[in-house]
Amino acid sequence: MAGLLKDKSALITGAGSGIGRATALVFAREGARVIVADMAEEGGAHTVRLAREAGAEAHFVKCDVSRAKDVDALVAEAVKKFGRLDCAFNNAGIAGSQCKTADYEEAEFDQIIAVDLKGVWLCIRAEIRQFLAQKSPGAIVNTASAAGLVGAHSMPAYTAAKHGVVGLTKCAALEYARSGIRVNDVCPGVVDTPLVDGMVAGRPRLAAALEAAGPIGRKARPQEIAEAVAWLCSDGASFVTGCSMTVDGALTAQ
Repeated sequence: MAGLLKDKSALITGAGSGIGRATALVFAREGARVIVADMAEEGGAHTVRLAREAGAEAHFVKCDVSRAKDVDALVAEAVKKFGRLDCAFNNAGIAGSQCKTADYEEAEFDQIIAVDLKGVWLCIRAEIRQFLAQKSPGAIVNTASAAGLVGAHSMPAYTAAKHGVVGLTKCAALEYARSGIRVNDVCPGVVDTPLVDGMVAGRPRLAAALEAAGPIGRKARPQEIAEAVAWLCSDGASFVTGCSMTVDGALTAQ
């Protein structure tokens, strides 16, 4: 499937590690030019080096997706570097701590909503505005989660945010379908990423439970999510919009 995204200009948030980095490398393999966005400069720079080694044009932009000015500047930089924007993967997110709803701290709840939900909306808004200005089709993929489809114990803010991403995806897909702008989301299960590593650090029982949570009996590899994102951004998915694609090893089929 080499060349699935040939000559497309893409931006990826949260690309300094995990699913975002894996997606940047799959996009590079498939012929895209990539803007790597993250708050972590060292991680983002490393992703850029790997993408360039894979033969892609890639650039890093530091971006706090919870800030509208940062997001607007990110899209502007993508257009400055590449002349246009063709697709985007809004992946940046945080998990927060694990505790029950009645015990959750307001400040942490607000932070997770700001990054995981408002940040996705700010990205979608800026990207759609650019597609409309270009008068061209475009593809957007948002990172939701299996926790955007079902409840996740002791993760109330994260679960609320990811359910919000699913709804936001559907809303935008309906509004801009006639403009040729496709908006979808992916709903990963448990993925072998630094985010999950941070959740289970010092908690061997939780680590073992997550490892065996789905029928497949293992965590997903970040590249397995990235391959789905690449297809959703490609012309091969031209009739797919408003879709929440589960990439969860049948976790939510139980």
